[in-house]
Amino acid sequence: MFAAGFLPFIEKRPIGVMARAITERFFEAEHLDALFRQTAVNQYQRHLLFSSVVDLMQGVVLGYDPSVFAAYTKRQKTFPVSDQALYDKLNGMELGISVALVRDSARRAAEAIDALGARRPAWLPGYRVRILDGNAPAATEHRLEPLRDTWAAPLPGKILVVMDPELSLACDAFLTPDGHAQERSLLDDVLQTVRARDLWMADRNFCTLKFLFEIADKMAFFLIRQHGQIHGRLKGRRRFVGDSSTGKVYEQSLELTHAGETRTVRRITIELLKPTRDGDLTLHVLTNLPAEVSALVCAELYRQRWSIETLFYEVTQTLACEIKTLCYPPAALFVFCLALTAANAVAVLKGALRATYGDENADGMSAYYMALEIKQVHEGMMIALPADEWTIFRTMSVAKFAAQLQAMASHMDLDLYRKSKRGPKKPPRPKDQYRNGGHVSTYKELRDKDP
Repeated sequence: MFAAGFLPFIEKRPIGVMARAITERFFEAEHLDALFRQTAVNQYQRHLLFSSVVDLMQGVVLGYDPSVFAAYTKRQKTFPVSDQALYDKLNGMELGISVALVRDSARRAAEAIDALGARRPAWLPGYRVRILDGNAPAATEHRLEPLRDTWAAPLPGKILVVMDPELSLACDAFLTPDGHAQERSLLDDVLQTVRARDLWMADRNFCTLKFLFEIADKMAFFLIRQHGQIHGRLKGRRRFVGDSSTGKVYEQSLELTHAGETRTVRRITIELLKPTRDGDLTLHVLTNLPAEVSALVCAELYRQRWSIETLFYEVTQTLACEIKTLCYPPAALFVFCLALTAANAVAVLKGALRATYGDENADGMSAYYMALEIKQVHEGMMIALPADEWTIFRTMSVAKFAAQLQAMASHMDLDLYRKSKRGPKKPPRPKDQYRNGGHVSTYKELRDKDP
């Protein structure tokens, strides 16, 4: 069913073909423009369609194009508007559209991963686990006139991301354009998405009495590290539960009061074997999970919460989610959300690898090497196989699409994509005092230290 030109790429560079097939299906133009019409409040489509903006920026995020202007220049003869009109569109992008793009990509990715049978085992059977964490896009350049007379770093906003660990997807996002805003200011929006039998996991920054109580009011559950400002009344004696992979685990009841209402929660204490990066040797985690979910299970679940850091790492290191020249907050946040949708597309690719080779082999593959192949192959592949050749992936059933991804994955040489394991990090050596404008000759330093 494929054109003959597909076969050499499938046999030699299957990752590049799989990535392009997934993006072709997920970012199909008519679907994106319909999503824009359903979501937009003030923005409109006239000469420049939302799908055209996504297509152009997708090339920047995935590394096909080094900058927004380079991507525009490549498409200049066919692009319907000027470069300034493109920037104006990005600068005025509504936050709701960016959020809708993330949610839509997660829904479509979940369908494909389920069709592949690649959903990971449930972290806690009977519960829908959600991991919440925040991220602040990097400071932009001082291009805007109000920023030109300050040395301070211009912050384009804050974003909260919700991860589904069974699917390894960014399933939701919450945005604010105010770079000085507290992440907690977005928790009211998060609460609107909480469902019964959810289990919400988060770090201590999200531990507020209102958040905990309202999660419980919705017949949902939380497993959140206790913030130092959250005080309650300890009840009974702390009892030792057992040893976990990270340290000794204890449990005690804690009585909390908010808005005249009192609730008793479980406080699980972990005496760590190694300090955290902040130097903490003790963690207190609050939960309203029933007693049949043991404290040891809760401690292990909280340890796994760090999987969302892997998602953030891939979004920031492997994908271009932070473009310093996009100084307006709506543009910067849109690009970050577009990177999350690209990460969801990569999650489908990894799902195909799990379905083909098993979890252990798939998890041992390097996202960096896969992303490098996608960037290297894309330009030549799109010359040999123009855009019209890829439309077949839009109309396939989900089951057929999943089968095609597995067939492509079977051509991979796994040894080309293995993660490189390194030894333990050595502590940094002390440096001499910093002097502005100081410098050394590398040649002399090497010469003088050569035995």
